[in-house]
Amino acid sequence: MRDARQLVLAIVLVAVFILPTSAMAASIKATVDLSAQRMTVYVDGKKKYSWVVSTGKRGWRTKPGSYTPFGQRKKFYSNKWKMSLPYLTWIGEDGTAIHGTYLTSKLGRPASHGCIRLSIRNAAKFYKLVEANGFWSTQVIVKP
Repeated sequence: MRDARQLVLAIVLVAVFILPTSAMAASIKATVDLSAQRMTVYVDGKKKYSWVVSTGKRGWRTKPGSYTPFGQRKKFYSNKWKMSLPYLTWIGEDGTAIHGTYLTSKLGRPASHGCIRLSIRNAAKFYKLVEANGFWSTQVIVKP
């Protein structure tokens, strides 16, 4: 048993200190500007995307704060809201998520029940970034 633990430790040390950085997860930071209705995504500190979003409408405000994603579903149907939420990434314990929408005409203005809506194409890109790099490597900051 002791030899197995030493082997695992050796493998971890090799992975952390010897493998090239590209083999490790990237750092993902997404900022959501509620006043501008935009989401900007940074990968390893470099701006990669800037997308128009739709956030919480009057009475359903998207809460500012710092979030770490904790779950994803490529295809999700909300029985509560009676709508499909493709490429969903949960960020808030209250149900707040980042997801795609078919209601693209509403992007650029508050229109959701608190979630952060993106075009389906952009939601898929964000979903794949989080999926590839992990929840703990991703930070979502919602600014007023």
